[in-house]
Amino acid sequence: MATSRLQLEGDDSVHLHITHANLKSFSADVRFSPQMSVEAVKEKLWKKCGTSVNSMALELYDDSGSKVAVLSDNSRPLGFFSPFDGFRLHIIDLDPSSVTTGGWLEDTSLVEKYNISEEDYAKRTDSFRKFKEKRASQIPAAAEAKTKENYMEDLCANIKVGDRCQVEPGEKRGMVKYVGRAESLGPGYWVGIQYDEPLGKHDGMVKGTRFFECPPLQGGMVRPDKVKVGDYPERDPFEEDEI
Repeated sequence: MATSRLQLEGDDSVHLHITHANLKSFSADVRFSPQMSVEAVKEKLWKKCGTSVNSMALELYDDSGSKVAVLSDNSRPLGFFSPFDGFRLHIIDLDPSSVTTGGWLEDTSLVEKYNISEEDYAKRTDSFRKFKEKRASQIPAAAEAKTKENYMEDLCANIKVGDRCQVEPGEKRGMVKYVGRAESLGPGYWVGIQYDEPLGKHDGMVKGTRFFECPPLQGGMVRPDKVKVGDYPERDPFEEDEI
């Protein structure tokens, strides 16, 4: 099916498909004004493909693949060669030392890789490995604590099932429904909350384990340090602040 040659009303630009002889994976669709000189067209194209203006030859093909013109005169306007929407403008790089030759821009296997021996890498002070070692040495206690089975157990001493509570962040209120370990969530102690409102993520079942029962989307499992127990009555949803 032939490409439509109708232009938008008031728009005399032409829409051309661009290919490159050296860059097999390169293609682009670009609009040009017929009043542009061939040199201006080349100036626009070198920014897209890397072939310099002085080393660029252009060939124009119609929508059936037949060559219709060689744009050899840089001073001629593009419209002189009668391009239509859907025609192909083919770039040929005449510079044998161009960056587009030899596949360097497409085949990464041709690029020499930098290799460093394990011994030399170990001597470097600015490597990612050294950064990780330094980071771990700065917070060894915290890293160790998070792996212990009794992590935050002491904070659960005053938290009991049935207690009213408030959970941070957000000052979400509810009732304590579970206190204990939850291996599927991580080592240490957790507190299960039934929120007064649907501010949770589940109904008391987490990753296939049932910790407590509550209505859907009113359940949450949080660390004890996020929970305050005390006189936290359920909020009246119709209560308004005084003006």
